[in-house]
Order: sequence, then structure tokens, then C-alpha cells
Amino acid sequence: MAVAEGDTRATVHELYRAYAARDFERVAALLHEDIDWIIYAPVTVFPFAGPRHGRKAVLEALAGIARDYAIESYTPEIIIVEGDRAAVLSDAHFVQRATKRALRFRLVNFLRIAGGQVIEFREFANTFDVVEQVLGRELEV
Repeated sequence: MAVAEGDTRATVHELYRAYAARDFERVAALLHEDIDWIIYAPVTVFPFAGPRHGRKAVLEALAGIARDYAIESYTPEIIIVEGDRAAVLSDAHFVQRATKRALRFRLVNFLRIAGGQVIEFREFANTFDVVEQVLGRELEV
């Protein structure tokens, strides 16, 4: 049975609203127990990045983000939905807790929804730019 795009869109909107509101109980309810999650970024700089499997592991990664960064804003700008899949371009503004450095960047997330929950999540960013912002300097190449 095909998933209605409206159901996918509603789940995606609810997930981003809950995350922006820091309602992690609601975020947890929107994550499938068997979620397959990857944030593509260097784990030496972002220890919460990399693959995670299962709701508990994803919530631990989200706790790592919250521990290291204060999220000033996380605003979806474009949401494209097709069946059970969605692509979301967001503008993110974080503050690194340890250094008080402000970070501003865009993220792209690809999600798959099953039964009103996120079962697959992939996140991409210009990690070179974000790493330079975290380090507070340009990298020599």
C-alpha cells in the first residue's frame, strides 16, 4: 500500500516543529524503534555524527548535539515530499557551548516515513565549512 504524501508531510512537519521546540519526548515518539540514521560528518569533530541504529542510539546522538551546542534556530526552508520520502533543506544556527562560537549553515535531510514515524534519516552539510566554523579558523589545504 502506498503512503499518502499528506501523511509523510504531516510527520515531517511535526518532527521539525518538535525539534525546534526542543520537545525531545515528541521527537522520540516520531522515531521508529528500528530507525536507520546517519549524519555524514567527521566524527572526530562531531562525535554524535556517523551511523546510528535504533531509537535509543539516535536519542543519544541528539543528546550529544544538545550537550555540545545550543540550538538558536533550526528552520526548514524547503520540504519536498514524494510518497513515503521527504527531502528537507534547513537553515541552522547553533552556538558551540565550549567556545561560544556562533555557527550558521544549511543542512539537507532525507527521510523515509513508515507508520507515521521516521524509519530512515540521512543528513548532509558542507562539513568543510562547518568544521572551519567550529575550529574558528580556515583549514589549510
